[in-house]
Amino acid sequence: MIDILINDIEQAMLNTLSNEQLCQLRKVLEYAFRNVSVTEIKSEDTEESNSVLVSAFLSSKSVEGCSEKTIAYYRSTLNNALLKVGKKISHVTTDDLRTYLSNYQKESGASKVTVDNIRRILSSFFAWLEDENYIVKSPVRRIHKVKVGKTVKEIYSDEALEIMRDHAGSSRDLAMIDLLASTGMRVGELVKLNKSDIDFQNRECIVTGKGDKQRKVYFDARTKIHLQNYLSERTDNNEALFVSLLEPFERLLISGVEIRLRKLGRTLNIPKVHPHKFRRTLATMAIDKGMPIEQVQHLLGHQSLDTTLQYAMVNQNNVKLSHRKYLG
Repeated sequence: MIDILINDIEQAMLNTLSNEQLCQLRKVLEYAFRNVSVTEIKSEDTEESNSVLVSAFLSSKSVEGCSEKTIAYYRSTLNNALLKVGKKISHVTTDDLRTYLSNYQKESGASKVTVDNIRRILSSFFAWLEDENYIVKSPVRRIHKVKVGKTVKEIYSDEALEIMRDHAGSSRDLAMIDLLASTGMRVGELVKLNKSDIDFQNRECIVTGKGDKQRKVYFDARTKIHLQNYLSERTDNNEALFVSLLEPFERLLISGVEIRLRKLGRTLNIPKVHPHKFRRTLATMAIDKGMPIEQVQHLLGHQSLDTTLQYAMVNQNNVKLSHRKYLG
């Protein structure tokens, strides 16, 4: 309780004292209160107080261009953490958050990647509180990134791609597979496309990615032919590039693409068939064939080069050949 009282005093003096003076003040207060017992009189609803700051933080992220899906994920993550900790935000300590993350992993069986995502969101939130002078110092500063072991994520082989094309079952699914494979676009970008977005002459289209950022992606001649065949068979007036196969021919949703690809994978006995795997396959093939990593980054619409490198796995056969050439 003494620590909470000292934190409150520090908060009150935040705009008056320098960091060095605040550190000295804490030492003086800790000495002065060494033999003092304090009882808390609750005058403010902790949950309501926390909710106000969480809402303010989420508003700032919305202004920065975060999607509604990201905002919802931030909200649930922060609310769950603060509810478990059960303290007013200004009283939350590093140990509180370390304990929360440790218990969360044990109780939920979550992966290290998930736990680090939670740590990252907490870090962003408390850093914002510090920048906005709501707290003196972020308690997440001393919680380091969770070390995650690297795993080689699978990509589609050339044979698997050809088998999926041969057994697509409809001109729509064939065009969809080709477009995902040749552009590396996200499935969310695919379902937003309209027929008018496709430039067949230059074999390119503009997609809207995360944060409503637009970029050009490019497709090959085979994709062009299959797209044109699919569109020529359409009898509906929907502006969407991909629609359902049955009336009323509504725009295809992300879930619709995922369900169709999973079903195709099960039928053909191809493991882990999903839209994102096309994206990883394209990145790996592009880097493996010598495309500069910066161009791959632009093609995929990544802000960080590190993200692009996580998507791409160098072909192990090429590593073996290079080892024999340079070291064998």
